Amino acid sequence: MPVARRETCDARVIAHVDMDCFYVQVEQRKQPNLRGLPTAVIQYNSYKGGALIAVSYEARRCGVKRSMRGDEAKEACPQIQLVQVPVARGKADLNSYRNAGSEVVSVLSQKGRCERASIDEVYLDLTHAAETMLMETSPESMQDFEEEVLKSHVLGLEIEDGSDAKEEVRKWLCRSDASYQDKLLACGALIVSDLRMQVLKETEFTCSAGIAHNKMLAKLASAMNKPAQQTVVPHSSVEQLLATLPIKKMKHLGGKLGSSLQSDLGINTVGDLLQFSEEKLQQWYGINTGTWLWNISRGINGEEVEGRLLPKSHGSGKTFPGPQALKTIDSVQHWLNQLCEELNERLNSDLNQNKRIAQTLTLHARAYKTGDSDSLRKFPSKSCPLRYGTRKIQEDALILFQAGLREFSDSYSFKVHGNENSNWGVTSLSVSASKIVSIPSGTHSIAKYFGGQFPSSSTSNPSKDVLIDEAVPSSPSGSENCTGMVPYDLQLQHPHYTEMKHFSACLDPQDPLNHLSSKAEGLTEESSFMSPSGSEDRMTGGETHRVLPAKDPSHVSNVSSLKAVGKKRRAGKMLHENCSIINIFNNYHNSRSSLEQKDVSNAHDFKISLGSQSADDSYSTCNEEIDTDKDGCSVGVSQGREAWSSYNIDEIDPSIIDELPPEIQQEFRTLLRPQKRPNVAKRGSSIKHYFLPDKSR
Repeated sequence: MPVARRETCDARVIAHVDMDCFYVQVEQRKQPNLRGLPTAVIQYNSYKGGALIAVSYEARRCGVKRSMRGDEAKEACPQIQLVQVPVARGKADLNSYRNAGSEVVSVLSQKGRCERASIDEVYLDLTHAAETMLMETSPESMQDFEEEVLKSHVLGLEIEDGSDAKEEVRKWLCRSDASYQDKLLACGALIVSDLRMQVLKETEFTCSAGIAHNKMLAKLASAMNKPAQQTVVPHSSVEQLLATLPIKKMKHLGGKLGSSLQSDLGINTVGDLLQFSEEKLQQWYGINTGTWLWNISRGINGEEVEGRLLPKSHGSGKTFPGPQALKTIDSVQHWLNQLCEELNERLNSDLNQNKRIAQTLTLHARAYKTGDSDSLRKFPSKSCPLRYGTRKIQEDALILFQAGLREFSDSYSFKVHGNENSNWGVTSLSVSASKIVSIPSGTHSIAKYFGGQFPSSSTSNPSKDVLIDEAVPSSPSGSENCTGMVPYDLQLQHPHYTEMKHFSACLDPQDPLNHLSSKAEGLTEESSFMSPSGSEDRMTGGETHRVLPAKDPSHVSNVSSLKAVGKKRRAGKMLHENCSIINIFNNYHNSRSSLEQKDVSNAHDFKISLGSQSADDSYSTCNEEIDTDKDGCSVGVSQGREAWSSYNIDEIDPSIIDELPPEIQQEFRTLLRPQKRPNVAKRGSSIKHYFLPDKSR
């Protein structure tokens, strides 16, 4: 619903610039021979000549309308030129139009705060520029005006028959008795006229504009005189503009709210709202909407120009009218894949060019239940956190569709069984990415850490390819898969990752949405079971031994954490044969690790290479011989004491020794036995202990 905002000041200058039949102009720039001819841009499908999506003014004068198809347009205007919109992935490709719109925005944004509202329309806040002009070169002191500004339409300006319209406009611009607001609007008219001429010069496109003291009035005015013209709305002419404006022409009133105003209150024009008090409108439509209706009837709109040059969302969609409706999950998945592929391209382009990421993926659809026309448009929209990557977006979009389809089927009491269907049809699909934010500075790719290429804080110009998966918000619980934890470029380097099952394979084919979180829980949790460098299991003589670090507290920062390590080790065994990030660490560090497996002379004597890493990332190796018993447990007490001498014995809880790997249990027991004292409280056995005063002081 619209939000009611009071205007903080009516001395603003807001312009709405709208391109003239923009798609046609883009095609005419590609093919200059089409200029001046009746032209229309049609969709790619050939049914009845294709649907018209843009019609030139020359064709409109011949009776061609956008609601027509190509064959009808030729009947109305035999000389019309039909140009097909570019096609990609079986649907219209609008990239050339988006790029052309960006050219226009780059010109218009030079004079004030600029908000790109769509491919072909822009809002401008010119208040500061108008105030500056009024102080430095006021219009009333100007003698000569450009021809284009004298063509302006000033709402409420009465021009008698036979009088020169341009001269009347010049007089209005130069009025010395005009209000401060009107003087600012006159300056705005001069600025917008110059901008429109600059757009024409640099892009070859014409545009129309509305100049008023708020966004609502400026948008209404820009459509009043087209093409290539501009309209000014003085404050005194607002009531005249709204008095006869059909209620459905006002933004936000073209749907149910406008229909309700017509049926419930008998309102047909915006001016009709003036007969109702604010309290009465609030009683009917609530406090916020009632106040908003009261405001717009008086031309009040406090909405600010946001100052946005880039789109606030990306989307890709397609319609499937009539017999083209999708009636199987496979057909829906095929088109979702195409739409998601296009969406991913636009997201990556935005990421590379503007360093922005989107946070939310949304699926919209229109569907119907067979034999029930009232069910159309009631398919629920679904959203989830967005994961970057074509495959991930495709997987999540399909899950969102299945969730929506289940809700849709439940509301009409029919069941969905596998891919077979005789109950529903989908007439449109779209996926969009929203909540786009800039990436925080200093963000790098996790691949650099796997490769050992740690980013330097002193680097002033980081590479453009260091933007990361971490910058992208995580997916909701249960929607992450194994491969989603590893950058795609690493998956390509490690084939065993690309062979992992897709997330959809984790689901019950008959019920793909039930128990989603429980089935994915093991996959997401597994990423925490990483083997620290230097503590890998090594095979010697058919027996498994644990390689221990030599005097490296970084692997066991405090002994109280050993219990958690033991639990993770046991839990990790269940997932060790599945996908694990440990393999990535191993593969990347094997080339740099100096740990080596020595030849075994007999089953009871062997060597273990103990490695320690220096601060400069180089490795030094210190070898110690440790005797083992039949079970492979260490009996080299002196070596064991020396290896663990850096730890405070009093802080080790003997009760957790059983939690440790069997290879080092005996070494710890031997180490702790001499220090055990009866009736002495075990330090560190409880967090409460750390908050008690030290009695020794």
